[in-house]
Amino acid sequence: MHNDSPPDPAAALSARGAVPRTAAQGHAHAKAILFGEHAVVYGAPALAVPLHGLGAQADLRLTPGRETRIESQLFAGTVQAAPQPMSPVVTGLRAALEATGDADAEVQLRIRSSIPHSRGLGSSAAVATAVARAAADLRDVVFDDDTLHTIVTKAESVAHGRPSGIDARAVAAQLPIRFRDGRATAINVGRRLIFVVADSGHHGSTAEAVAGVHALRAAQPTTVRAAISRLAELTEHAVDDVRSGDLAALGSRMSDAHRVLASIAVSTPALDALVEAALASGAYGAKLTGGGLGGCILALADSDEQAEHLALALRIAGAPRTWTTEISTT
Repeated sequence: MHNDSPPDPAAALSARGAVPRTAAQGHAHAKAILFGEHAVVYGAPALAVPLHGLGAQADLRLTPGRETRIESQLFAGTVQAAPQPMSPVVTGLRAALEATGDADAEVQLRIRSSIPHSRGLGSSAAVATAVARAAADLRDVVFDDDTLHTIVTKAESVAHGRPSGIDARAVAAQLPIRFRDGRATAINVGRRLIFVVADSGHHGSTAEAVAGVHALRAAQPTTVRAAISRLAELTEHAVDDVRSGDLAALGSRMSDAHRVLASIAVSTPALDALVEAALASGAYGAKLTGGGLGGCILALADSDEQAEHLALALRIAGAPRTWTTEISTT
């Protein structure tokens, strides 16, 4: 899924006819980091999974002679009037149109997303991916993986500063991925994975959490180095668990990872309470996902029926929203 050559936008377009359309559509899904949060910042591996049950859709329509407009749940108006929170979308749209060779196209962009914002589920990366795919579809072409990643990373850089790149890869992947140093490898699934995602009700802040771990690392280097090493070890074993379909081992490692993340101060009482509720209700394992300090937890269920039970238990425990999603065997 990765090569060392810089993407060439012209070469990266696979033409199906290269005839511009008047309207097009693109899709992407959410993601969750199953293992490796924060450790990935320091060069350790991470394991991310697609959340197919949560998605983003972008509809593009050519509107020659009219100002480019955006319609979304957060904003409706021209790109010139778009507020700062819409900057990642504007950046991604411009980068995508440029990559198709039609940088000056005047379009109307309509975005619909079921992925909650600021919850560590890759909302901004998924929207940017859907927009990029719609722009390519408008020209009846396909971006290769690295070109798509480059476009989305430009949008993510506006949203998050210096993203690791894992979100941009994971929201475009159909399978779980092992991610390290910008490289993503698809992981085959040996047994169906059923996850219940529960919202803590509080925005997460990846930037704040990363800064907090950085400060803790300066103050307590031995503690943080040990945590990163343990998270890396859990990630590598979890890759094998996903491939073999050993859900009991995978769940146990999820709970171990949550304890490690809590030890470096990125969990919260609300996240801890949801993890405890999931485990008390029979989940194989549960942990926070993403940067922490808010956001969501991820619980691994053994069946569709248990997933329904977990979702109810998590809502009773305080989660304002839950979602259930699965990854099929390959």
